[in-house]
Amino acid sequence: MAWNLLCLVIGYFCGCISSAYIVGQFYHVDIRNSGSGNAGTTNVLRTLGKLPALLTFLGDVLKAAIPVFITRLFIGTPENWYLLCLYIGLGVVLGHNYPFYLKFKGGKGIAVTSAVVMSTSHPIIIIVGLLIFVVIVAVSRYVSLGSLFVAWYIPANTIFFYRDNTHFIHMIIISLFFTVLAYYQHRQNIVRLLHGNENKLWSKKEDKHE
Repeated sequence: MAWNLLCLVIGYFCGCISSAYIVGQFYHVDIRNSGSGNAGTTNVLRTLGKLPALLTFLGDVLKAAIPVFITRLFIGTPENWYLLCLYIGLGVVLGHNYPFYLKFKGGKGIAVTSAVVMSTSHPIIIIVGLLIFVVIVAVSRYVSLGSLFVAWYIPANTIFFYRDNTHFIHMIIISLFFTVLAYYQHRQNIVRLLHGNENKLWSKKEDKHE
């Protein structure tokens, strides 16, 4: 239990490194006061353009992938490495979504969740998951819709590949926290999707809530 909590705390402080905020400051923009005010890749893309968005995405991926890989290689055992990686990954998502020094106003956690998926999941989940995301976004042009599917990749990986692990119940509970957090952070997007007025990718219509 002590290792689980330690990983959660370390992950939180890694997640607090807000790539969107840092990139925005480089461009003399406080991303929290621009566009939707969301400190994430999509808002950076719409506010500052492709290169800043790419830098934001890479920063968010690395702040999740690096601590997960370190945990996997040097801390975990064959029996519990996946559980510890889930804890540190969950900590990163919490830090990304609720950074203490930005008044707990961060992003929605999909980029960092994707990094946890890529760092911990079976290659089949990664490949199929990526294809599903690309197809959904390409067809619908709703990034939020694709993101809501990404939120299920970690529970799916846990169910398919760790159901015989002695920590399975613990693992599935932590896995579902990623999904719950993603849906909570996208609650306004879900409402707009249901009403058919969610803003589409590359749309010229500015949506202050995305």
